[in-house]
Amino acid sequence: MRKQQKGFSLIELLIVVAIILIIAAIAIPNLLRSRMAANEASAVGSLRTIDTAEMTFTTTYPDVGYANLASLGGAATACATATGATSTTACLIDDVLANTAVKSGYNFTTTAGGGAPAVTYSSLALPSVVGQSGQRAFCSDQSGVIRYNAGGAGCTNADNPL
Repeated sequence: MRKQQKGFSLIELLIVVAIILIIAAIAIPNLLRSRMAANEASAVGSLRTIDTAEMTFTTTYPDVGYANLASLGGAATACATATGATSTTACLIDDVLANTAVKSGYNFTTTAGGGAPAVTYSSLALPSVVGQSGQRAFCSDQSGVIRYNAGGAGCTNADNPL
């Protein structure tokens, strides 16, 4: 009488590993696309936050006009005090966006212009690595319209609105 073996054969294990690799090959690109879509949605949300903060800033400080990212933010300690908000640290956006200008795989810049007080501004969100952290570039200005450029390298007010 033959003794019955317990466990899996080498062929069975190889088949299971092959199936797992096939599933991973299908799932990983979808995961990367999902992450890029989430980063793009976060960039658009951050631009909306910047637009709202710019409108609030120019209403609160009409003699200054629009501001750059650093002025829209502020140190956490300054924002925690009752007298912390000033025209140089308005405490309108979070520290991550104001101080590092990098959030969710996008680099943000905001420039104010048009003299003193600044009557125009433009915000730009560029993917850190095009095709990996995001595919599209986004921008906005004092009109509040968020626009995108499918190339991801730059964006102007001539590009398509969202």
